[in-house]
Amino acid sequence: MPSLLRPGSWAEAQRLAAILRTETAGGLLLIAAALVGLIWANSPWWRGYESLRDLRVGPAALHLDLSLHAWAADGLLAIFFFVVGLELKREFIAGDLRDPRRAALPILAAVGGMIVPALIFVAVTARTGGDALAGWAVPTATDIAFALAVLALLGAHLPAALRTFLLTLAVVDDLLAVTVIAVFYTDDLRLGYLAAAAVPLAVFLVAARRRVPGWLLPVPAVLTWWLVHQSGVHATVAGVLLGLAVPVLAAGSDGPGPAERLEHRLRPLSAGFAVPVFAFFAAGVHLGGASAFGAALRDPITVGVVAGLVLGKVVGIVLTSYLLATFTRSRLDDDLAWVDVLGVGLLAGIGFTVSLLIADLAYDDPLATDHASIGVFLGTVTAAILAALVLTARNRAYRRIAEREQRDDDNDGIPDIYRP
Repeated sequence: MPSLLRPGSWAEAQRLAAILRTETAGGLLLIAAALVGLIWANSPWWRGYESLRDLRVGPAALHLDLSLHAWAADGLLAIFFFVVGLELKREFIAGDLRDPRRAALPILAAVGGMIVPALIFVAVTARTGGDALAGWAVPTATDIAFALAVLALLGAHLPAALRTFLLTLAVVDDLLAVTVIAVFYTDDLRLGYLAAAAVPLAVFLVAARRRVPGWLLPVPAVLTWWLVHQSGVHATVAGVLLGLAVPVLAAGSDGPGPAERLEHRLRPLSAGFAVPVFAFFAAGVHLGGASAFGAALRDPITVGVVAGLVLGKVVGIVLTSYLLATFTRSRLDDDLAWVDVLGVGLLAGIGFTVSLLIADLAYDDPLATDHASIGVFLGTVTAAILAALVLTARNRAYRRIAEREQRDDDNDGIPDIYRP
């Protein structure tokens, strides 16, 4: 009988461990940056925060005189999604997910974890009117750095397979999220610019395969980003396309390929700078006092986002995983229990970075954007607390198992119950 969430290969485990360390540190920076932005935006000095956020820089002749907030969303997050593209291609070409049986669970779980939250949001906001339904995708995203930071703080003894499942699920989730952004949140499509972007993208692909000097690669990459940005498609899509264009395997060598080398160089920049800076600007929602906050809590948009993140994510992921196990006659790995999958499903409800980006794209009304953002905050915090309750209990259980096994090893492998 095949098992779900079984441990991967040793090489894959080592690589994922390095990724987890970087993403965990980035997640802590993300939380800190978001708190600073939120506190500053609601302090007596909130006008200074808004002045900084709305400060416009960049060449107007290239239509790049953008606010710092826009630069963070369109520019810095493109770096984040470039790393996502690299990681996704690496997983499916040379990672353990090249095995379709191993790839099926995180892919289908990610799809279920997006469909159910969207359906819940639509059900809650269906009678609201206006453009409330435009935010259906807000609760569908998972923040990989934030979720892994919470997991690292709570789950020192949790099985490695569970961490790998969360990481892979979140990477697939990010790809689906950027696909949603490209398809559903592109209002003014300029096909000429989009077609022109294929030229520098092709140059980048060829240059990456021919192993030209690294300092040349940013030239076609930046040009691709600019043309996609001008096309009306969100510029983060360019990041994913560029990441997918980098070859994984090194020609004639057993060493790390171009994708792995670039990922190693850029992941600290993405997790340690790009995502925290975006969080600093995106989290600065001015709550406007108790009455305004109370009105936000009664808004179906806020309620729909919270319900989608807290309920929809866990139901979609756990239900999809259970159905897959049932219909394929699979079982969980012997080291895991279904309550562990429940904990990961709750962690996936931490939808901070990409959810805030989609909230900003979904609504033209600033009040609706603020209410969706408040829903993201509340849903993320609630999901993190519930996940903490489940995973802390599971971590204690696995710690007791590890301590018992250690005692058995100390007794030359003879369990305590059999010793005189």
